[in-house]
Amino acid sequence: MHQLNSLEKRAALALALVFSSRMLGLFMLLPVFALYGAELAGFSPLWIGLAIGAYGLTQAILQIPLGWLSDRIGRRPVMLGGLALFALGSVVAALADSVYLVTLGRILQGAGAIAGAILAFAADVTREEQRPKVMAIIGASIGLSFAAAMVLGPLLAKWGGLSGVFWFTALLACCAMLLVAFLLPNSVNKAPMAETLALPESLGAMLKHRQLLQLDFGVLLLHLMLTAMFVVLPSLLQHYGLVSTQHWQFYLPLLLGSFVLMIPMMLIAMRKAQEKGFFLLAIALLSAAMLLAALQPGFWPLTGALLLFFIGFNFLEASLPALVSRIAPAGQRGSAMGIYSSSQFFGAFLGGVLGGTLLQHFSYQALFAALAVIGLIWLAVASTLLLPPRAQRLSLRLSVSNTEQANTLAAQLTALQGVQEVTIVLAEKRCYLKVSSAQFDTAQAQAVITAAGA
Repeated sequence: MHQLNSLEKRAALALALVFSSRMLGLFMLLPVFALYGAELAGFSPLWIGLAIGAYGLTQAILQIPLGWLSDRIGRRPVMLGGLALFALGSVVAALADSVYLVTLGRILQGAGAIAGAILAFAADVTREEQRPKVMAIIGASIGLSFAAAMVLGPLLAKWGGLSGVFWFTALLACCAMLLVAFLLPNSVNKAPMAETLALPESLGAMLKHRQLLQLDFGVLLLHLMLTAMFVVLPSLLQHYGLVSTQHWQFYLPLLLGSFVLMIPMMLIAMRKAQEKGFFLLAIALLSAAMLLAALQPGFWPLTGALLLFFIGFNFLEASLPALVSRIAPAGQRGSAMGIYSSSQFFGAFLGGVLGGTLLQHFSYQALFAALAVIGLIWLAVASTLLLPPRAQRLSLRLSVSNTEQANTLAAQLTALQGVQEVTIVLAEKRCYLKVSSAQFDTAQAQAVITAAGA
């Protein structure tokens, strides 16, 4: 029971490949569009930002609704439909001769918002005790796809220009559709939805949860800063003498170095119980990096600034979803993660708009300075973040029939040692628990449920 079985391994691999291929296609435009898009009609700094960030708007709008739809018509149809939209958007962008059509293509790419359906499918086919491993594998694929995009984007643009990048993205989408159609296991079982998908009745509560809103605000700013930076970064590297065909040689060691330097931060933060301190340090690194880039022109100061930025970015990209999962109330993690994901993509859209606007009307120094200020604002907001103790999440089956029985049982379970939160979802016939694993006795909780006739 402590290892993934063959079905779980197959699902984890296939879903990670589908997720990462889609994100790879979205990310590959970042390091190349500011350079290769100059040949397009209507090209301007503002439209650089709009084209880069446009996918984030439709992703943010459709992320939660498509998750709900997958619960109605099935995961596979939603995933196939989303990937088809992604492929269509890629083809539109590949054939475009104006920046406006490229932006339309990016909007269509973003409309294939299938993250919720992918995670729900992962939950459907995995055992509860193995589910965190599968989710972690899928989550890690995002970071790997970003690193790969920084290298592959410039290489593909060197070979086939901007259209070559989009044709490759369309090919990735078609390969992902084949994975969904033929490699993913068939499943008619459905996992508890409250911990996987956003529920309409939970969204209001999540939007009032102060700690979760701080994290949603944080990931919005994180991706705003990333997207806005790439509006100017490729052109700036070329200005400093690094031709576009060499940009991958710049990004690769930079990202590898940032990963190597980020890992000790993660280990110390977890082992020494200093998560908040390192969380704030990572935000400070973002702001310091942008300030250095604004005040010290030149290739080497920019290189140092980007190394600092990506150390902080990688740490936060890994930490933020883990904190959301940890803070989210029992039985409401799906809703919390749905809002978090929408905030992330909306941040990418805002970053494109902000970056393009500042670059068109001011200078790259003004853009970096604005991002440094945004980092400081985030640092001030995050300084009030309260982290709860680590907890294990469990779900137990019930047969309660009314609210009165559910309230009585919830009170009895709350009184057990080690129980931090109890949520009973009548529609699912399930009880969700957040517990301290060192103190909680599962058998005792099951006995309470049995004695209550539930």
